[in-house]
Amino acid sequence: MAAVTVSLSSSPGSKAAAALSPSPCSHHQYFLSYPRRSSKAAGRAVRVQVSTTETAAAPAKKEKVSKKQEEGIVTNKYKPKEPYVGRCLFNTRITGDNAPGETWHMVFSTEGEVPYREGQSIGVIADGVDKDGKPHKLRLYSIASSAIGDFGDSKTVSLCVKRLVYTNDQGEIVKGVCSNFLCDLKPGSEVKMTGPVGKEMLMPKDPNATIIMLATGTGIAPFRSFLWKMFFEEHQDYKLMQYTGLAWLFLGVPTSDTLLYKEELERMKEISPDNFRLDFAVSREQTNAAGEKMYIQTRMAEYKEELWELLKKDNTYVYMCGLKGMEKGIDEIMVDLAAKDGIDWFDYKKQLKKAEQWNVEVY
Repeated sequence: MAAVTVSLSSSPGSKAAAALSPSPCSHHQYFLSYPRRSSKAAGRAVRVQVSTTETAAAPAKKEKVSKKQEEGIVTNKYKPKEPYVGRCLFNTRITGDNAPGETWHMVFSTEGEVPYREGQSIGVIADGVDKDGKPHKLRLYSIASSAIGDFGDSKTVSLCVKRLVYTNDQGEIVKGVCSNFLCDLKPGSEVKMTGPVGKEMLMPKDPNATIIMLATGTGIAPFRSFLWKMFFEEHQDYKLMQYTGLAWLFLGVPTSDTLLYKEELERMKEISPDNFRLDFAVSREQTNAAGEKMYIQTRMAEYKEELWELLKKDNTYVYMCGLKGMEKGIDEIMVDLAAKDGIDWFDYKKQLKKAEQWNVEVY
């Protein structure tokens, strides 16, 4: 077993976690053990007797090595029929009074039994039954905390959830079952969880990579987990103040009251201004020079040449989480830029996906 030592001591992260933790400590030390990936045995030569001639089998195919932090990852440890039952430790609204809707940040206990990585998701099964008397189906949510959790003890998992309320075609108010269940949770309440699941949004192995993160609304969740690991914690692979790559976050929201985790993000920028760039796109309050509403792709267009140059490098990784429509807007920015270099953008994007450098989780 390979031991990975993770220490968290009097770092800016301890201040951020202190706002959440009921009993913050000045120093913690943890040991996270991941099994080494065993290399496959070399293919054996197969001897076939044809008259008196011996023929060797074709060499074994070379195993593909992922650029992401997949080694030792756990998936589907808990399933709907046998979920893990944790408890709500903390639940607070993180959108302002004038926000169009509510978004909540919540922390659940896992006692270390739900070992997840940054970029994974968990399922939640709401209490009660549906109209047919059957248990509610699970709903997947991107994890909003780093692997050691908001309290730094590897015993919790956090989510960022928007309360779903809408009016249907009949004029009736409809409430999303799972989101309302979660947003209404009180500390001490039980929560049934499944997973963890997902490999698409895992962080790259390279601590010097350029990571471009594109989020709308609660799509910020996986990127909060990334950024806490990079800037609020100390690890062997991502050491505080020694991260030499570039983390660039574009966050799109409708109003300034819906800017999620704004104080945390601005604190990260203060800690590491050379390694973290932050751009907000507030569609109902901001416009570009042409007077157009400031959506995430509108904000990105202001840096399009710089972004294109970054996308041509083999250590740049793009992660997208949130509303499905934003990918189309980004395609529109890149098509012309790529064409100037004689490159078909859509073909190039396929190459990026194949190389694990274009990662999308939209809804």
